Amino acid sequence: MKIKPGLGELLRYTGELVDKGAEEHYRALALNYRPRYTPVLRAINAGAVTVQDITAATHLTQGAISQSVALMEQEGILFREQLSDGRKFALHLTPSGSELVAQLEARWEAIFTAIGQLEKEIGLPLIAGLEALAAALEKQGFAERIQQAAGEKHA
Repeated sequence: MKIKPGLGELLRYTGELVDKGAEEHYRALALNYRPRYTPVLRAINAGAVTVQDITAATHLTQGAISQSVALMEQEGILFREQLSDGRKFALHLTPSGSELVAQLEARWEAIFTAIGQLEKEIGLPLIAGLEALAAALEKQGFAERIQQAAGEKHA
């Protein structure tokens, strides 16, 4: 029996397909790199300094960012430096982390080009659509929307 997948299933599935493709690409380049590091590195490259900065820039949870940062520290990509307030840490790329970012910048451009080609192929503005979806859900959460939909059907 086949059922129509829901929004969450499709989002997770397409996310898995994207991550799998990115992992294959990085492996083919002989890079020991996890796609989950990309938001952290792109944010740092754009000027983010703390986990909070990265969280604000990426819309990912602080927990997810902290987990990636811990793995990146273990792999020698970045290091932490305690800030003067004693509560926060500044994140800095190691020399090998800086070298990795230099290698990845062209890859990131290729990824966005591939996204553009995919958007043309399917005739949908994926990035703009997902940004609009996120903005709508920030404005009114999905739980509230479900409640309203359930109430409308029972009215």
